[in-house]
Amino acid sequence: MNAPTIRLWDPVVRLFHWSLAGAFLANYFFTEEGENWHRWFGYYAVAWLVVRLVWGFVGTPAARWADFWPSRARLSEHLRALISGQPYHRLGHSPLGALVMILMMALMLGLGVTGFLMEEVDYFWGADLPLQIHELCANGLMALVGLHIAAALFESYRLRENLPLSMVTGRRRKLSEH
Repeated sequence: MNAPTIRLWDPVVRLFHWSLAGAFLANYFFTEEGENWHRWFGYYAVAWLVVRLVWGFVGTPAARWADFWPSRARLSEHLRALISGQPYHRLGHSPLGALVMILMMALMLGLGVTGFLMEEVDYFWGADLPLQIHELCANGLMALVGLHIAAALFESYRLRENLPLSMVTGRRRKLSEH
């Protein structure tokens, strides 16, 4: 028997998620720095960051910053549940998931800023510093992407629910809030 579902992730959140994932992976694996495609994927990603920032204030309830901001109390409660092996049921982002999401967004913004500096105002900074920060952000973001995927699969197994599918369909199994 299928559990009842609710619409959780609106189209803006899902488009943001998959657009950033696609732009980052395209730039990390398939384009060369300095190429037009690399720049345009970077601009595209930064534009989506701006949309998502605004959507966090005016969007649907699950998309709002206030719904999932990883406060100390929320993080402590989530960590206690993980350490004790107890499920932590939450319809939207878990506190640790929200923290990783915010870090990934910050690194993506760092990529955009350093990429812009390298291409547009390099003579103010010299060649090395923006490039080094850009590479650090890219590699840090790739590490967080790996952690994000592993955590989504782990939590899917632990909660017996396909969490990645909810970012495709926008629907999630209806659970009581924790």
